Amino acid sequence: MADTGTLPYKASPVSPLAPDRRYLARKFHGRFMAGLITVAALVGVSVLWLILGYVIVRGAPAINLDFFTQRPLPYGEVGGGIAPSITGTLLILAVAALIGVPVGLGCGIYLAEYGRGSVVEVIRFCSDLVAGVPSIVVGVFVWALLVRHVVGNFSGIAGAVSLAIIMIPIIVRTVEAVLLLVPYTLREAALALGVPKWRVVISVVLPSAKAGIITGLVLAIARAGGETAPLLLTTLGNQFFSWNLLEPIGAIPIQLYNYAVAPYPDWHTKAWGAALVLISVIGVLSTLARVATWGQSR
Repeated sequence: MADTGTLPYKASPVSPLAPDRRYLARKFHGRFMAGLITVAALVGVSVLWLILGYVIVRGAPAINLDFFTQRPLPYGEVGGGIAPSITGTLLILAVAALIGVPVGLGCGIYLAEYGRGSVVEVIRFCSDLVAGVPSIVVGVFVWALLVRHVVGNFSGIAGAVSLAIIMIPIIVRTVEAVLLLVPYTLREAALALGVPKWRVVISVVLPSAKAGIITGLVLAIARAGGETAPLLLTTLGNQFFSWNLLEPIGAIPIQLYNYAVAPYPDWHTKAWGAALVLISVIGVLSTLARVATWGQSR
């Protein structure tokens, strides 16, 4: 055989323990990081359950039939409930969702499906800016615009508008992020059949992202449902039943605040009860969202 002039291969001397050491080091690092992540998750869940448990312990004594059926009593009197606040909260949230959901959903669809160039960046920047604005600033803005110059008095519609402003940026960024996760091949397949793009968005893209969209909407409603400062400046509150959105109307966060700042132990207990009811409302909304998207999630 002719000599090719290549030198014979010689394996470098490697300790037989080196591969085992590298393997053990990687295994140790992996388990260490997994342990840190597990501890962080347990801490986060523990804080949540600690807060929830404390609210349940303090608020459970206030829960009875009168608490859900009667209006708040005058200062110093024992008893009463938060019935006007419950109906007012549900009404304000419903109107706020009617205002904020279409606007946020449409803006999110535009950013994900139609927006191009610098316009998209400007919209995203404005959305992030509004999302970071303190809620009391939103309340002051709606107070100066609607309460003083348009409606002329505190009203439920002003409170709904302030909560809708809080909802919109959350919905926009959530919808955009969820729609961008839909594979583009689905859009291409529908477009290849000659389907208009608007029909592709409605019939293909949105159903594919239904679970994420519904979850984002519930999160936005939950985020707005617990706000107190905007409602104090726009809705003001009402101790009596009222369905007139052009007049002051009750809300659970406002009633919770009024009970909490009062110097009466019975009212303090009712404040914790109102907090428990507010958490329960948000929990029911979250459960309904999970049920609505259960099949798609699986």
